[in-house]
Order: sequence, then structure tokens, then C-alpha cells
Amino acid sequence: MALANTADRYGPVAQALHWATFLLLVGSFSLGLWMVELPLSPLKLRLISYHKWIGVTVFLLVLMRLAWRLYSPPPPLPASVPLWQRRAAKAVHGLIYVLLVTIPLIGWLGSSAKGIPTVYLGLVRLPDLLAKDPELAERLFLVHWVLNKALLVAVGVHVAAALKHHLVDRDEVLVRMLPASLIRKRA
Repeated sequence: MALANTADRYGPVAQALHWATFLLLVGSFSLGLWMVELPLSPLKLRLISYHKWIGVTVFLLVLMRLAWRLYSPPPPLPASVPLWQRRAAKAVHGLIYVLLVTIPLIGWLGSSAKGIPTVYLGLVRLPDLLAKDPELAERLFLVHWVLNKALLVAVGVHVAAALKHHLVDRDEVLVRMLPASLIRKRA
């Protein structure tokens, strides 16, 4: 089985990285929304650690995705896709990648400024990037929150566009990111 992308489909590596990132984002958003409302407790501290672990993992996956894109470029959009949609897709994808790199870094900076170390998977302590500064930490966590809302919007646009291609345009844009085992041939 070929691992690389082809001229008309994403390969299994790109698909695995894409869907793993998606699942981790769903988990991270859910965890973030839940934990922020909890009072300070051992449970909240454990959930914050899990949230950080997911963030670091997303950051690492995105670096892998970017490296994979250099090695195995994505298939071009079908010729039937208008130029404005090609440009919009490129802009939205670019924004998503920038946010997926920036958001975990801002969270890490915020944790450093808060004086709370990030210990990946409870095993690897990441270096603090800033000296303790509670006021700066609050500003960084606000930026983290705002950027996550922007990511939610960008991912929503990405999903809506994929569904529009599948359900309205009836082209192969969405299908090429699905594992072959999930694809049913259209009549």
C-alpha cells in the first residue's frame, strides 16, 4: 500500500494525521470548556494537565503534517472548483495551520508565565518559556481563548466547505480525505 498522497487522493499518512488532529481538537475543546468552569481542585489540575498533553500532541502532529506536506504535497483540487474557492481553501487551510501551531505555544507561554510547569504525559518537563508573571499569564490565556474561538470558526468553515462539495457539488473533495474502507461508490 502506498503511503504518499496521489494526484487524486490523500494517502493513509495524511489521512491519519488529519483525523488524529481532528479527534484531539474535539477532546481538547471539550476538556477546555469543562475544566474552565470547575473550582480549583485536584480534578481540575489533572484536567489541565490532560489539556496540556493534548495541546503538545497537536503541536507535534501539526509539525509532522507540515513535514509530510513538504514530502508528499496534497492532491490539487478538481478543475471544476472555481478560482475563488481554491484561494479561499488555501487561506482557510493556512489559517488553520497557523492557529494549530500558535495556540499550543500561547498556552505553553501562559503556563510558564503562570508559574505552572508543562510536563508532557507526566514524563517530560518542558522548559518554561517565560519568567513567572501572573498579569502576563492572564493576557496570554485570553489570547489563547480568542485564538481557539478563531480556530473553531475556521474549522467550521472547513467542514462546511467539505460538506458542500460532497452534498451539493457531488465532487470528490471530501471523499479523498476519507479512508478507502469508508468510501462507497456513488451511483
